[in-house]
Amino acid sequence: MTIVKDSLIQSLCDQYGFPKQKSRVLVETIFELVKKTLESGDDVLVSGFGKFYAKKKGARKGRNPATGNGLILDARRVVTFRCSPVLRDKINDGT
Repeated sequence: MTIVKDSLIQSLCDQYGFPKQKSRVLVETIFELVKKTLESGDDVLVSGFGKFYAKKKGARKGRNPATGNGLILDARRVVTFRCSPVLRDKINDGT
């Protein structure tokens, strides 16, 4: 099952008794903070979970799959995630 933003909001309501509007503000604030931090070029480290960081990718050759024509893809930044060893162990061990 994929967890969506509304699921996170509902979980805060159910587990901690927060009003839905307050839960929505909390989740939105966290996501905005993460976005702004990554936009500025800094990393986001959540202990026991993992690290989000913006990585630079250089220009490269590509191909339009519909036409087969070659093209050059521009350099860009992408967000990557590296999970913590704690999370990796939980995923692999199932505990």
